[in-house]
Amino acid sequence: MATATFTIVDDLNFFLPRQHKNKPITHSWDWKASIKDMIESFGVPHPEIDLIVVNGKSVDFEYIMQDGDEVYVYPVPYFLTHPLANKKRIIPEFEGRARFILDTHLGRLASYLRMMGFDTLYRNDYPDDELAEVSNAEQRILLTRDIGLLKRSLVLHGYYVRNTNPRKRLHEISKRYHLIDHIEPFKFCMKCNGQLNRVDKADVADQISPKTAEFYTEFHQCDACKQIYWKGSHYVKMEKLLDEVINSEAFD
Repeated sequence: MATATFTIVDDLNFFLPRQHKNKPITHSWDWKASIKDMIESFGVPHPEIDLIVVNGKSVDFEYIMQDGDEVYVYPVPYFLTHPLANKKRIIPEFEGRARFILDTHLGRLASYLRMMGFDTLYRNDYPDDELAEVSNAEQRILLTRDIGLLKRSLVLHGYYVRNTNPRKRLHEISKRYHLIDHIEPFKFCMKCNGQLNRVDKADVADQISPKTAEFYTEFHQCDACKQIYWKGSHYVKMEKLLDEVINSEAFD
């Protein structure tokens, strides 16, 4: 029977049962096991891991566990600062502007991310298989409240959303993925994720109320679902929310 000691660092303790939090875990096994499978057996999904150090050397997910191994598992962003990190990340850094796909529990967050100008797929009937497949095929960050979904091998970039309050969730994701530097408000339809385009008031006059037509001159329309947007009271509320996210992140 082989035995190894695991130390799960900082935020990754969130995934551990109470008896294992913030203390070394001694684990025994009698089969050929990859370090990825063993770490995930404790509850930690691989997309949340930024660095694994075994016996003083960084390794990747394919490393086969050996008797007597001493393992340290680090969350994002330890790769940037840890002296034992390889030049190549254990999970490649997400390239380009952040794009998301969200599970059924995160509908309000999807609307908020679209409001901030981020391409965000969401349906309330996405099966887990499709979420993992689309995340992989389209290189989207999978946001979920399902830890098991994050453990699927197809998922490369993903994150378990900790908060339950929608506004706090937005701040959490904005901080995690440094979104405030890339906000483009009202670029995407909050309803369906279609592109918003400027339209003449005359072209949508029959789709808005006379009062709206009287007080507003600038309109945008979704090229997919045809939803119409203007800078009314809803716009003011969304701007206030964006200011809250930006300011709260600035003073963290």
